[in-house]
Amino acid sequence: MSDILTDVTDGVMTITFNRPDKKNSITAAMYAAMADALAQAKEQDAVRVVVFQGNETIFSAGNDIADFLEKPPSSQDAPVYRFLHGIAAFPKPIVAAVCGPAVGIGTTMLMHCDLVYAGDNAAFSLPFVNLGLCPEAASSLLVPQMLGYHRAAEALLLGEPFMAEAALEVGLVNRIVPPTEARNLAQAQARKLAAKPIRSLVETKRLMKKGQAQLVLQQMTEEGASFGRMLGEPAAREAFTAFMEKRRPDFSGT
Repeated sequence: MSDILTDVTDGVMTITFNRPDKKNSITAAMYAAMADALAQAKEQDAVRVVVFQGNETIFSAGNDIADFLEKPPSSQDAPVYRFLHGIAAFPKPIVAAVCGPAVGIGTTMLMHCDLVYAGDNAAFSLPFVNLGLCPEAASSLLVPQMLGYHRAAEALLLGEPFMAEAALEVGLVNRIVPPTEARNLAQAQARKLAAKPIRSLVETKRLMKKGQAQLVLQQMTEEGASFGRMLGEPAAREAFTAFMEKRRPDFSGT
């Protein structure tokens, strides 16, 4: 069975992380599948809304480290960047249902969703510094805008998780419900959107995002350049080696 499931029903394309045995960690192939799904959804009149979801216990643990080390992104054409550019520029509404951990890109991708519904077990984290890296998905721009600088610094510099209530307080999520209800709520809201005039939805979203669309693209490009450079530096090598060896990293020499 595929690690990414897609379904189109009543104008809603649902994209499901389907790799629970690996905590829905994302491989290059999964990024490619999601990028392709978004490209199709953009062009297909039958799709009016997109929903991202995991399961009741996990949204996504972020990048699959082993796959990431084997196939690191080498250009803006890499699957991960295709996905990020696709979700950032997607013209139709995007809804997300998030339960359990949402790590790294599992959190930053939500900055590009329009509605986010969280289970009360949701935990968001941005551990880029802890991996010897820097933020991606324009999160170095969007997280300070949403959380305020000091909360953003705590989230991005320390990389410690923050829970659903904190995410609701700063506006990252719209509502918190029991994990068994999150996906149904996201689907219900998506169906409401799908019943509305698509041109009105698209134009309203465009106008809301117009002021910073170019800034997001520029920040994403600059982050990508820094991320790629830092990936080959000693701190990242130590962080990934320690992760694979299941030990605490030692950054004293980096």
